Amino acid sequence: MSKSNTFRKFFKSMKFRLILFFLFIGILPCLILRFGFLKAYEDRAVSTRSINITSQAKILADQIAGDNYIDKQDNENITVQLNQLSNIYDGRVMVIDKAFRIVQDSYSMDVGKTIISEEVVQSFSGKEISKYDSDSRYLEMTLPITGSGSKDVKGVLLVSVSMDGVISDKEYLGQYALVVELILGVLVFALAVVGASRMTRPLRKMERAVDDIQAGYTDYEIHIDKYTETKELSESFNRLLGRMKVLDDSRQEFVSNVSHELKTPLTSMKVLADSINAMEDAPVELYKEFMGDIGNEIERENKIITDLLSLVKMDKSAADLNISSVNINELLELILKRLRPIAEKQNIELVLETFRPVTAEIDEVKLTLAITNLVENGIKYNKENGWVHVTLNADHQYFYVKVEDSGIGIPEESLEHIFERFYRVDKSHSREIGGTGLGLAITRNAVLMHRGAIKAYSTEGEGTIFTMRIPLNYIA
Repeated sequence: MSKSNTFRKFFKSMKFRLILFFLFIGILPCLILRFGFLKAYEDRAVSTRSINITSQAKILADQIAGDNYIDKQDNENITVQLNQLSNIYDGRVMVIDKAFRIVQDSYSMDVGKTIISEEVVQSFSGKEISKYDSDSRYLEMTLPITGSGSKDVKGVLLVSVSMDGVISDKEYLGQYALVVELILGVLVFALAVVGASRMTRPLRKMERAVDDIQAGYTDYEIHIDKYTETKELSESFNRLLGRMKVLDDSRQEFVSNVSHELKTPLTSMKVLADSINAMEDAPVELYKEFMGDIGNEIERENKIITDLLSLVKMDKSAADLNISSVNINELLELILKRLRPIAEKQNIELVLETFRPVTAEIDEVKLTLAITNLVENGIKYNKENGWVHVTLNADHQYFYVKVEDSGIGIPEESLEHIFERFYRVDKSHSREIGGTGLGLAITRNAVLMHRGAIKAYSTEGEGTIFTMRIPLNYIA
C-alpha cells in the first residue's frame, strides 16, 4: 500500500477522529480561558486606572473651582499639579471653560482653542464620563468643575491617558499564556493518542478476529467485553456468524440433496438399460416394460429440474415480482378447476368456500404455484374417498387462504422441517407418488415474497391444515 493511501486510510479512521475530538475538547477550553483571562485583565486594569485618575482629578477639580483657576490661571501650584497628573499617567490634562475654550493644556498646544465633543457637553450637564478606546489605546475622562456645595458647572476637566502600559502587559501575558497552551496542547495530543489507541484497541482486536474468520477459522468466536458497545457488537457478530454457518450448512446439504435427487433417476435408468443389454433374447414385452420404467424416470428427472428452476426463480429478489390487482375468488376457482381431474382419479372431493369477494395486489403466477402445491399435496397425500377444503376470507389488511385435508397427516417432529428443501416425511411414499421435496419450499418462498406468512397444523392419521396470510396491498 502506498504512503498516500495509508495516510488517507488513517484520516478516515475512527482513531484519527477520536484524536481530533480529544484535541478539540482539550484545547478549546484553554483558548476560551486565555481570551477570557486577557479580556478580564484588560477590563480590570482600565477600571482600576479610571478609578485612580478620577479620584485625583476630583481633588484637582475642587481646587480649580475653589481658587477660580478657570478665570485667572495664576495659581502656580494647580498648574504644577495638572502637569504632575499628566506625567504620572503619561497623558494629557486640559481645563475647559463654559465657552468650550481650552484655558489650560498640559501639552501647551491647544490653549485658547475651542473643543466641542459629546463627552465635554455631557460633563457640562453635570455627568462624569469615562471612555476607553481599545483601538487608539487611550482612556479619556471628563469631570465637571463645580464649586463647593454648588451644582453650577464652571468648567470641565478633561484627562486623556495612554494605556500602552496595560496593553503591553496584556500582550506579555498573552505570550506567556500561548506558551502554556502549546505545552498543554502537546500533553493533550499525547493523551489523545494514548486514549484513542486504548479506545480503538477492541475494534482492532475485532478486525483481526474477522480477518481470522475470513482466513478460514470458521469455528472462531469474538468475545470483546471491554465496553458495553463492543460486547454487544461482538455478540451480534457471533449471532451473524452462527447464521452464516447455518446457511453454509444448508447450502452444502442442498447441493448434496440436489446431487442425490438428480443422480437417483439416472442410476435407475442405467440399471434398467444395463439389464436389457445383458439379455440376448429378451422378449418384446420386457423391453416395453423396461422402456416404460425408463420413461418414468426421465419424467421424474424432468420434474425435479422444473421444481429446482422454480425454486431458483423464487430465491430472486422481490423486484422480479409482476404485481397486479387480482380477483382471489376467481383465482382459487381456476386452480381447483385445473386440479379437479386429478382429485377425481383418486376419488377426492374438492370444496371451495369463500366468505366475501377479495381483490389483492399479487404476482398471479407465483401465488398460483404456491396454492396449487398446497392443494395438490392435499390430494396426493390423502386417504381413499377423502376431501380437500379450501377457504378464503379477508379483513381490512390481509386475505387468508386455508387448505385443509383428510389425509395421512404429518408427524409432530416433522412439522418444523416440512418447508425445508428436499425434506420428505415419508421418502418412499413421496417417491412413489412423484414428490420431489421442493413443493412446500417453493410455496413458502412465494408467500414470503408477498410479505405474507404460512403455517402448518397437523395430526398424524387425521389430516393437515395450511394457513396463508397475504397483504391485500403489496408492500414494496
